Amino acid sequence: MNRTPAPGSVGSPAPGAWEELVTAALLGTERRTPPGCEPGREAPVALLDAAAVQTVRRRAGLRAARAAERPQPAPEDPRPPLPGVAARRLTMLLADRPGGGGGGRRGTAPDLMELLPQWLATANARGFAAPPETVPALLDAARGRTDLRPAALSFAGPRAVWLARLNPDWRFALRATPGGGTALPPAGDPDQVRELWQEGLFAERVALLGALRAREPVAARELLATTWATERAEDRLMFLDSLRTGLAPEDEPFLEQALADRSRNVRATAAELLSALPQSALAGRMAVRAGACVALDRTRDTPTLAVEAPHECDAGMERDGVVAKAPTGRGERSWWLGQLVEAAPLGTWPARLGGRTPQEIVALPVTDDWQGELHAAWCRAAVRQRDAEWSRALLGAPSAPEAGGPGAVSLAERAKLLGRLDAAERAEWVAGFIATHGLSEAFQLLGVCAVPWAEPLGRAVVDALEIARDAGSYPWSFSGVMGLAERCLDPSEARRLDGLLAVPDEREDASPGAGEYWAEAFQRLVTTLRLRGTMAEELASPTVMAPPQAP
Repeated sequence: MNRTPAPGSVGSPAPGAWEELVTAALLGTERRTPPGCEPGREAPVALLDAAAVQTVRRRAGLRAARAAERPQPAPEDPRPPLPGVAARRLTMLLADRPGGGGGGRRGTAPDLMELLPQWLATANARGFAAPPETVPALLDAARGRTDLRPAALSFAGPRAVWLARLNPDWRFALRATPGGGTALPPAGDPDQVRELWQEGLFAERVALLGALRAREPVAARELLATTWATERAEDRLMFLDSLRTGLAPEDEPFLEQALADRSRNVRATAAELLSALPQSALAGRMAVRAGACVALDRTRDTPTLAVEAPHECDAGMERDGVVAKAPTGRGERSWWLGQLVEAAPLGTWPARLGGRTPQEIVALPVTDDWQGELHAAWCRAAVRQRDAEWSRALLGAPSAPEAGGPGAVSLAERAKLLGRLDAAERAEWVAGFIATHGLSEAFQLLGVCAVPWAEPLGRAVVDALEIARDAGSYPWSFSGVMGLAERCLDPSEARRLDGLLAVPDEREDASPGAGEYWAEAFQRLVTTLRLRGTMAEELASPTVMAPPQAP
């Protein structure tokens, strides 16, 4: 029952008295004398006495008030119910919490919380509704792990938003759910769309623009244009970012206007979007600028790329999104060159460089140590422009002796380039890389591969782990890859691992206890893979099955 302070009640505390006591306790009675107390040695005791009195007043000095209005019932979830055995499995996954073992060895039991994202993805793909009694636990799990939020909130459905309005701890669900659960107006009702856009909360407007952009890109852009001039800079940036969905040449006039925006971040985003449109005027201007900096030198014995970086960043470059001030430790000319090449359409380079293919261009030598800067900019351009051919050329052959590749200057860049290839080619490339270079440099690359790993990639990872074990390698250095394998290997690979479960004979130069650790890690891997296979079967059939067995 809600209660409010009784006005005019006898002995009621002065407004702010409790806050004064709390402040005195935080600062210390030597620095802040509690109200109504004398300074000195007895001040701490007086503070506690006053706090005790105020506590009684706060608890007793309230008068019963009218009960709050009863909340509306939770909305129904129209999706089919989760199979009973899968619901029990979900309860087990949500009940698992990270152990308090102080960072010791994990043992052979699977890490259930690490399997929860995969379980949620499968349940969402099959369109099941969350059991109502599990929604609070799902919200708690999503509150603690932001990576879980999209899948957990999607699975929890409309009841999650309903509960989030009643519990401040779950308010993140209102921000993470488009519109905070507010129903978006139908596509055929422009008056409702306009009303929500003009009068809705910011989160509702973002959700409206995103949903409208997905189904009617032109209408979304025109809606944004109606209020663009009156929006705050931070809101303009968020709204402009929604144009990434369905970006098309028709968006160019609006984006060109945004290049003159007062906000530097808005201008930069508009320039980035325009550079992703190869036929845009900005892309053409950047191609001319970049072409003036990179040319083919045919006077040498071997055709070579000659680079002459810009000597200044003029007003036109700044308007087109080039940031004039270089980061600390970076030369201005190389900084400007990288931005120009990154924004220039990749399709213009073959014609400028003698009709060569991307592979042939990347193989050309570059003068004056500009190769790293030039290739790094091409890497960023290939990622931004989603160009698979250039990504393939910059990656090079996975079996190349140099792990850095012909164009990528870091493994992080190689991972981004791999993301522009289709899943099968990506897995095959990483498998070849592991076969040549082992697992020590492959962790980031494995993270961009589709799950479950394709058979060639899974085989390469298992073979490399076996080689590392037999070589007496320090086992803890492979714990990250082993954790990935638990979540990403195809469950059918468990059969191939049975021969690795025994403790191997340790080499003289091996780390003490390494063999036992490897056997334990492979046992955990096999147990996890079999559990994942069982969970997939539980979600595949709605029939009643036996209760799931604890791992």
